[in-house]
Amino acid sequence: MSFTRCPDPVPGYSASVDAVETVIVPRAVDLGEMTVRRALPSVKRQMVGPFIFFDQMGPAEFLTDQGIDVRPHPHINLATVTYLLEGQILHRDSLGSNQTIEPGDVNWMRAGKGIVHSERTAPELRQTGQRLFGLQTWVALPERMEESDPAFLHHTAAELPYAQDGALSMRLVAGSTHGLTSPLNTASETLYADVALSAGGRFDIQPTHEERALYVVSGTIEIGNDTHEAGTLLVLRTGAPVWLRATADARLMLFGGEPMEGPRYIWWNFVSSRRERIEQAKEEWRAGRFDTVPGDEHEFIPLPEQIGKPRRATGGRDFADGAN
Repeated sequence: MSFTRCPDPVPGYSASVDAVETVIVPRAVDLGEMTVRRALPSVKRQMVGPFIFFDQMGPAEFLTDQGIDVRPHPHINLATVTYLLEGQILHRDSLGSNQTIEPGDVNWMRAGKGIVHSERTAPELRQTGQRLFGLQTWVALPERMEESDPAFLHHTAAELPYAQDGALSMRLVAGSTHGLTSPLNTASETLYADVALSAGGRFDIQPTHEERALYVVSGTIEIGNDTHEAGTLLVLRTGAPVWLRATADARLMLFGGEPMEGPRYIWWNFVSSRRERIEQAKEEWRAGRFDTVPGDEHEFIPLPEQIGKPRRATGGRDFADGAN
């Protein structure tokens, strides 16, 4: 199998030069312990395939007695996908899951009709400090799955397909591409891959999925006549083959898949095809009717009261920020 058999981009040839539809520079949010860069939702693009939320966490350096403490908080009608490049996070949820996430692992938490989880630095790591760097994304669920029972799936790096060909290596987190198929059971057609490319290496992305995007985690790449640097989200044109070259060692996340059958609303940690369902979830969290997290029952994040109304996350430019 080869990742790199592809012709040089030809100046003026639309299939190589005009493959990028939208360029998004994420906005940075300082959370105190680390900086988060939010690429989706954006005023330029709200979703790519089922992906409705895309955050880069860090990189951040935690010293002794420091770490992250994301207190228990709720989700509905979506799945959270946590993927780390460096460091560890301890995940707990209201199903009783207690899972350490390490680099190359994937945590897929399907909220369905409702789930609560927390994300913290384990006590033993607080004693030594750590560097933390990763990505957290949310995928919307098809309408038929929105009110399904919550579920938690975890696959270690060793369980996910990995291939290397010359300058390029890929770990497939979800879906199928380049002859690889992930064991992760997703609710709809989903593509999510971790791609590393040495300087001078090339990568051929065929239009096998309806919607696709590239997030440049590190390094620099060229597509056609354009150069794209770290911290940039590139939405790829539907149906266009993409030929890219790394001008410096690069790390990329390739993601996308089948778009949802209709628009989604997003408010705080809630996503749904129905605005009234979000209003219901708000009241349920305010009233304490969600389940608690075993082993982490004593704290929670209160419902924000000043965010505003749920907004549509597709088909328009209006949306409200999610914040897990």
